[in-house]
Amino acid sequence: MLKVLAVIGILVLVAVAAILVIASRKPDEFRVSRSTVIQAPPEKIYAQIADMHAWTAWSPYEKKDPAMKRTFSGAERGKGAVYEWNGNKDIGTGRMEITETVEPSEGAPSKIVIKLDFYTPFEAHNTAEFTLVPRADGTAVTWAMFGPNVFMGKVMSLFMNMDKMVGDDFAVGLANLKAISER
Repeated sequence: MLKVLAVIGILVLVAVAAILVIASRKPDEFRVSRSTVIQAPPEKIYAQIADMHAWTAWSPYEKKDPAMKRTFSGAERGKGAVYEWNGNKDIGTGRMEITETVEPSEGAPSKIVIKLDFYTPFEAHNTAEFTLVPRADGTAVTWAMFGPNVFMGKVMSLFMNMDKMVGDDFAVGLANLKAISER
């Protein structure tokens, strides 16, 4: 019996060591993005993103906790606008601040960069970025999030696909933004 327990113990140690080695080889940064084309001018779409009060109409995270507490501060919209939230276990708590904007201008790409801080259920500090590129058939909109891939994130990525989880939310948000902007 003691030999069986020793073998099981060794197998568990080998499995844990393998997981740690594989995780350590994952990239030090991550990036998740989704894109769509919206049949609307960049100015109309930009206004929905740069005004954080408007996010309640299209952000997929708003639907995950309708009772979420929201606080807006800083600038009314654009650079310096701040949105803080405190929600259920699916949403957690966090803060977003628009740190950079390039407003739409004749035929040129525009963007909004957001400092994104999660406090619970886990702490993370990332960047979200929306880019809007005018096209003949509308505006190409990309929603991306990127940041450091800390060791615990690398281990978690072995068991869950963060690109799919977050990317699916981004796809829903872009579809909502499309529906609102194309009205």
